Order: sequence, then C-alpha cells, then structure tokens
Amino acid sequence: MNSTSTLIIAEAGVNHNGDIGMALQLVDAAAEAGADFVKFQTFSAERLVTPSAPKAAYQNWTTEVPESQQAMLRRLELTREMHETLITHCNKRGIEFLSTAFDIESVDLLAELGLERFKIPSGEITNLPCLRHIGHLSKEVILSSGMATMEEIKAAVLVLEEAGTSRKQMTILHCTTAYPTPMADVNLRAMLTIRDELGMKVGYSDHTKGIEVSVAAVTMGARVIEKHFTLDRDLPGPDHKASLEPEELKTMIDSIRNVEKAICGNGKKVPSPGELKNKIHARKSLYAAKTIRKGEVIKEDDLMTLRPGAGIDPMNLPKIIGKKAIETIDIGSLLSYKNLT
Repeated sequence: MNSTSTLIIAEAGVNHNGDIGMALQLVDAAAEAGADFVKFQTFSAERLVTPSAPKAAYQNWTTEVPESQQAMLRRLELTREMHETLITHCNKRGIEFLSTAFDIESVDLLAELGLERFKIPSGEITNLPCLRHIGHLSKEVILSSGMATMEEIKAAVLVLEEAGTSRKQMTILHCTTAYPTPMADVNLRAMLTIRDELGMKVGYSDHTKGIEVSVAAVTMGARVIEKHFTLDRDLPGPDHKASLEPEELKTMIDSIRNVEKAICGNGKKVPSPGELKNKIHARKSLYAAKTIRKGEVIKEDDLMTLRPGAGIDPMNLPKIIGKKAIETIDIGSLLSYKNLT
C-alpha cells in the first residue's frame, strides 16, 4: 500500500459471536480479500452498558428480543488471550490488527498490546474522559462521527488535540448510525464538509447494503473506508445482517483499487499509451471515392473517409481541395501528399 492508497478496514466487529475460531476465520477472510486492517471490538459489557439498558431496534430484529443489551454484549467480549491470539494470527497473515475500545481500561489493554492506531466509535465521540485518555497516547486516531453535529466533531477534535494528538494524526469518518443505512440518509457530501471545515483527512464508515457507496466515497476523496463483514449473513448476532460476506468484501476492495488507478494521473488530456496503439485502427483517412486521373483537380466529392487512419487526416480536407493529382489515383486508394501537387 502506498501513501495515496485508501486505507481499507474490514470491520469484523462482534461477528465472531464470542468464538475465537470464528474470529480467526474472519482474519483469514479479511486478509484474502486484500484489506489493510481487520478490526474487532474491545469492551467489557459491565463497563459499557447498564444491566437494564434495552437493545437498539436493529439488535432486537437480529437477536433474541427478551435479553438485555448487556446480556447480549457479554457473550461477545474478547479476552486478553483472545486479543493476543488474533494479533499473532494477523501477523502471520500479513494484515494489521485493529480494535475499537469502548472504555479507558480497554484503551489501556490495546496500548499494552502495542497498537499504533486507535479507532473511536461514533457512540464515544462525546465521551470526554475516554477522548482525553486516547489523546494522551499521541497515536494515529480514526474518529467515527455517526449521530454527531459539526460542533460535536469539532469539540472532540479539540479534546484530542489538547491532550496531545495532532490533527495530522487524525482521520474523521463520516458515518450514519443506522443498520443498514438507507441510501437517502447517506449524505456523502457531508464528508467533504468535514474535510473543508476542519482541514483534516476524512473517510467513510459504511453501514449501507452493498458496496457502491464505499466506492463512491473513494472517488470523492475518502482516505479510509470501514465496512462490516461476516462469514455468513445468516449467522445469529446483532451485526451479521448488515455485513458483507467474504466474496462481496473482496469485490468491494478490488473495485476501490481499480477506482484508485482510474482517478490518478496528471489530469492532462492526452492519448494514453494504449490509445496510441489503437489510433490508426479507429480513426479514418482520406481515400479516393473514384478514379482520379493524372492532372485532375481534386474536388470534395472525389474523396471519402475510411479506416485505417494511415494517411491524410480528414481534418486536412480543406487543404487537399484544389490540388492536382500528379499520377492516376485508383478508386479506393489511400490519398497521399506524394500523389498531389
């Protein structure tokens, strides 16, 4: 990956269902798809949510309704040992490990494990103590902005900055916190508003169905793309239904890499090397529409345009009219300046 490539985060999240074997398979799938990072979530259910907190509507739809949010999340926690196993496996597979921390203790765990990037989820953008704690680390920060106003984004950036993380170390992800996000709610231009108002790197955390919005975001200047994926959308759990399956993830990444190639270049409108090879075959030249006798003055209806473009460019037609043939030119023959005077 070079400095102009989009950083692609394959968001495994909690789609491991608490099973380390499944988590390792998610690492494999992300690596095989070509992602730069595979991202999980680091939290303690007790430190994240109260025992009586209800689940979000989409969580009720995708999981067992009677249980509390805390009960659901408790099954999805990753232990320190699981983190270490995943990091080791990521190193073997040539993909970087990333995880979202939802509390200060989880931030500390990730720091102890050697992470150089910290992802702040949308729900923590107003968590002042956690923002300060991450800011003090002076590491790369990716901040999701779902549900946030511009004022809230600016406030979070200021907290991180004052704690010790420079704006150059931050990337702000435009995001819509809805699973899945309706296309009408994407508002992708807001990503550009964030970039222009803050003068910072931006990206997109994509919760839509499909891959087209992520690809579009790259064409608009996203430096980071984050997208949920799963081994199987039919698995039980809160996030599987709004996730890509492995082949879809690979298609998205391949599409983004192709788009990156297509939008690079110096912007000058000149024929490409491939076009130069085809130019003679696709363009036309002037040919004799009838037999033109030696000494005859060339008229427009004496000529026709045909492929290949190996002779006189038809744009030079006005310069040819009125010239004389210095030898007989047979019908269908390519016109040449050598035949004219």
